[in-house]
Amino acid sequence: MGSPYDIEEIFPGDAVGAVRMPRRQTGNSPQGLAVTLLADYTLRARAWLPSAAIVALLGEADVSPAGARTAISRLARRGVLESHRQGRHSSYRLTAAAAGFLAVGGREIVSPVVEPWDDHWTLIAFSLPQAETTRRRGLRAQLRWMGFAPLYDGLWISPRALGDRARAELAEVAHGAMTVFRARHVDVAATAARAPIDAWDTAAIAAEYDAFIRRWRATPARMPVGAAAVRVRTEVMDDYRRLPILDPALPARLLPPGWRREPARELFAAVYDGLARAAEEHVRTVAGPLARDVRAHTVAELVAGLTA
Repeated sequence: MGSPYDIEEIFPGDAVGAVRMPRRQTGNSPQGLAVTLLADYTLRARAWLPSAAIVALLGEADVSPAGARTAISRLARRGVLESHRQGRHSSYRLTAAAAGFLAVGGREIVSPVVEPWDDHWTLIAFSLPQAETTRRRGLRAQLRWMGFAPLYDGLWISPRALGDRARAELAEVAHGAMTVFRARHVDVAATAARAPIDAWDTAAIAAEYDAFIRRWRATPARMPVGAAAVRVRTEVMDDYRRLPILDPALPARLLPPGWRREPARELFAAVYDGLARAAEEHVRTVAGPLARDVRAHTVAELVAGLTA
């Protein structure tokens, strides 16, 4: 297995109807930052924000004015943002499709893992010609994003059953070249046998949990305010959101002792929720007259489900 942070493979350019979400990247891209900011403070009411306010907030994250305006324009073309103009002033908000995608995705990212596990694995076997590089890459990216990992080159597995949405998404990219099974693992006495959990590099994932905890464990004792609160809250979300993809609800009894999934989640919630009030106040100040619908949601609210 390669690096668990092969972002170009794990996070595809997600599509929801006419919406094309920006591709996740290593580091903070202006488009990704803009989506995170809008999701964190406008998702519930799909609040409008003046373009000048979005540019100012991105500027506090070291995005140039030109880079911020370009990001806004590209997100509008992708169907992520819609605009409203009054005189010489433009405002933007998330489209209904993008808001729905972000609400569902946010809930999946921050929800606690529900045990017990039924001992069954979902297996996806596929065969695509080597010449169809783009199609192969697209299918692998979608499988990674959905929590699957390659046990062998053409056999990918997950401990969770496929929902209706996942089936529809796979059908769009597989085009008849895929077979799906739900089965239990049969252990055989063979030195060359490979257990399903070996599809994941658990040591590398554990190191990512450790790195997250080391980076953020001191933050709850010294919460920043103002622009720094918004910046840090955005950073902790972008840092944490990768972990549930790397560790897609892997069964606890198959993992090494002391697995740090829940401590990392609890630390994330402490930082994200602890900064909510200060960050919301700053975004309201920057947003000006349109700030009445600006609100920072909590982890519990994301888990419960946000609706516009």
